[in-house]
Amino acid sequence: MGFIAPMSTQLPIIQPVRREAQTPIFQKIGIVGLGLIGGSIALAARQIWPASLVIGVDRKDVLETAMRLHAIDVAADDLIVLAEADVVILAAPAKQNIALIADLDENVRQPAIVTDTSGSKRAIVDAARKLPPRFTFVGGHPLGGAAKAGLEHARADLFNGRPWLLTPEGDGSGEAVEKLSAFARTLGAEPHVLAPAAHDRLLALLSHLPQLTASALMAVVGEGVGERGLALAGRGLADTTRLASSPAEIWRDVAATNADEIGAALDALIAVLEDLRRDLPRGDRLSDIFTAANRWRQFLK
Repeated sequence: MGFIAPMSTQLPIIQPVRREAQTPIFQKIGIVGLGLIGGSIALAARQIWPASLVIGVDRKDVLETAMRLHAIDVAADDLIVLAEADVVILAAPAKQNIALIADLDENVRQPAIVTDTSGSKRAIVDAARKLPPRFTFVGGHPLGGAAKAGLEHARADLFNGRPWLLTPEGDGSGEAVEKLSAFARTLGAEPHVLAPAAHDRLLALLSHLPQLTASALMAVVGEGVGERGLALAGRGLADTTRLASSPAEIWRDVAATNADEIGAALDALIAVLEDLRRDLPRGDRLSDIFTAANRWRQFLK
């Protein structure tokens, strides 16, 4: 998503034409990192709650694009612009979000809800325990991603019908969870609450393993057949490797902050692939795996 250290240069405020919309859940929405997810949240928020102020923090070139797209009201590359934000959404890559936690105290002056969009949760929840009491942190993970990242691919309907996972500590109740659930629901998503550790275990299988597998598969096939060979590929390879267009910088952080659970998921996949390799002459294990795969595939939406 491209967020880097601030340079203390505030950009102009956009004054868009306002239209009637829903009563704001948050009056001032701060978004740090305007990539695919952060940019889509910004676009949706400005459409749904034009009475709210959407504040974007990122590199200057990204902010200029965001203003041209009318994705934000206020643009700055310094976190001080978040001084009066009601909610701060950390939408940079996972390790940057963790680092940003330490900078919130001196920049956000009033009580605020803090959430994030990282693909792993335990590490940032641990970091957020050091926040002063005026902040309420609730981990978040909207599962509305696409194969390609970046603000240029952001869209206001990205979260429609998609899960938005919230990972508070404790029993999952409280005003912050209720507000963030309402926020996600109004953006079109379906909020779900689960523990940080359960999130990381689940997403290692549902998201992280498929991403690594698709990228590894595309790399192996591409190296094996080259450009001329790929020109002969059917739709099956394209469908199977759609995720291979994802940027490495985002997934490097996810892998590093969820290495134990991803490692276990990879071990399980490797064991199945080794079974297939040994069973190629007979095909008994192949039949078992295909039968199981066909059965589970029916449950995917």
